[in-house]
Amino acid sequence: MLEKLFQLKAHNTTLRTEILAGLTTFLTMAYILFVNPSILAETGMDHGAVFVATCLAAAIGSAIMGLVANYPIALAPGMGLNAFFTYTVVLTMGYTWQTALGAVFLSGAIFFLLSIFKIREWIIHAIPLALRSGIAAGIGLFLAIIALKNAGIVVDNPATLVGLGDLTAGGPLLACLGFFLIAALAYRRVTGAVMIGIQVVTVLSILFGLSELNGVVSMPPSLVPTFMELDIMGALDIGLLSVIFAFLFVDLFDTSGTLIGVAQKADLLDKDGRMPRLGRALLADSTATMAGAALGTSTTTSYIESAAGISAGGRTGLTACVVALLFLLSLFFAPLAGAVPAYATAPALLFVAVLMMSSLANIDWDDLTVAAPVAIAALAMPLTFSIANGIAFGFIAWTAIKLLAGRWRDLSPAMWILSILFLIKLGFFNG
Repeated sequence: MLEKLFQLKAHNTTLRTEILAGLTTFLTMAYILFVNPSILAETGMDHGAVFVATCLAAAIGSAIMGLVANYPIALAPGMGLNAFFTYTVVLTMGYTWQTALGAVFLSGAIFFLLSIFKIREWIIHAIPLALRSGIAAGIGLFLAIIALKNAGIVVDNPATLVGLGDLTAGGPLLACLGFFLIAALAYRRVTGAVMIGIQVVTVLSILFGLSELNGVVSMPPSLVPTFMELDIMGALDIGLLSVIFAFLFVDLFDTSGTLIGVAQKADLLDKDGRMPRLGRALLADSTATMAGAALGTSTTTSYIESAAGISAGGRTGLTACVVALLFLLSLFFAPLAGAVPAYATAPALLFVAVLMMSSLANIDWDDLTVAAPVAIAALAMPLTFSIANGIAFGFIAWTAIKLLAGRWRDLSPAMWILSILFLIKLGFFNG
């Protein structure tokens, strides 16, 4: 049955290799089980319900990817978009988390339609690669400031907006230790480096009496507080259009980049450099986003950490199905997730930020018509505390600078349209 489903022999792999690859992928991305509930709970969502929704969304997405697309790529609620969901849409813009879930669902539905009608290629080709890299780096900076805030390293200051926290306190000290440990373990290519960092900080926090552990294993918490609580009609508010676009835009490019990058590493591209069954993979991603919103979590997307499993030999969807099974088993470890303090997950956020900021290396810094809008897009996200604002400023700056520099031929119709829409949004519907 497994041979028929996943074509193990054709992909030159074995059952044992695929299981080990699935375990490797799970260990590298399981930190989301602690980080996602911690972030979304700040909106007022039930921590236990979000934990269950995270497990189920990751299991559903990974299973669909494995069974339908037959790729060794796992899915889970995405980093960056969960922070955008909490800190921008709910805490800054003032929308309820139910409305924010509605926006996530609508972005997934649009992604689904774009995948079916193959409009995705047109959009991706219309947006300059450099601008996409700048947006990825901006999300990294956005995660970084959230991580430093959660760790107590950066605090608010009436005179300078931000200032340095009390570095002699337990939380900031343990957060610094966690980040140093994660970075060092990742450099040494230790599987599950992020998970290990979170666990070490949590254990030390419990030993020093800064937090407490109320058990390790239990029956899964109730999903009722978040299940089907999304407000789709509320999400159709005109002020949320840019939010829906931000969810869609980031998921679209993040997913496409991850899929192509991971497939290339696994040598799964055809002779023309294209990814077979790409449409199925995108449908799996968009379906998982809609399912996740219904369950009670932010955008579910393909994880670049899947590359760890591919390095361990994973070549088929069986790897993703193993990940799905492990996420289901994780449902019984809710007390462990509840014991993880914010300053233990902060190092994980900061480490992901470092990885995302590496995309700036691809920018042509000698061309100011490229460098300036990329820098604006990247800086606007943390400084306005909004991924959507960063995207808007990036598009407007790119179009305006290219136009004034006499390089209007570099602009695609999509860039003109989106820049005008962003100008209208910032001018008339920004708050």
